[in-house]
Amino acid sequence: MSRIGNKLITVPAGVEINISDSNEVTVKGPKGTLSRQFKPTMSIEIEDGILRVVRADDSKINRQLHGTTRSLINNMIEGVTTGFKKDLEIVGIGYRASLTDNTLQLNVGYSHPVLFEIEEGLSVTVEKNTKLSIEGIDKQRVGEFAAIVRASRKPEPYGGKGVRYKDEQVRRKEGKTAK
Repeated sequence: MSRIGNKLITVPAGVEINISDSNEVTVKGPKGTLSRQFKPTMSIEIEDGILRVVRADDSKINRQLHGTTRSLINNMIEGVTTGFKKDLEIVGIGYRASLTDNTLQLNVGYSHPVLFEIEEGLSVTVEKNTKLSIEGIDKQRVGEFAAIVRASRKPEPYGGKGVRYKDEQVRRKEGKTAK
């Protein structure tokens, strides 16, 4: 019994969902369109503005996919209505970010700037040279791009310098002590 998989999804007004015979779900909303192919063992039904995901049987793989399928569809609906956002902070003396055309440039303590090409469907804004905001309709792409940017200089535990998520707590270590 999947608690998440059995939850019903209410489709908000202004969102159109199309389900093809090959289990491809297309969600259109005010912010854009998302499409994803799902396993044929998952039955996706929509009636009266309520979407339900039903699994074919209780085999292990179908139980695993039940909640995952429902969560992915829910994230698609949430993405085309409100979108997703990740906020990053840059901490360190001389560390900064700038945005030119379709490229994000980070100066994070290396001898060269680190450049990131912003992919289509994502928007990046830089505030005060030390705060980044990544927005988009696809939760996976937003999170993946934020993780790639963070990996350019992870926060280190002694000085706390680096790129971190907005509310991330960095565990600080004590430095060397004299004998």
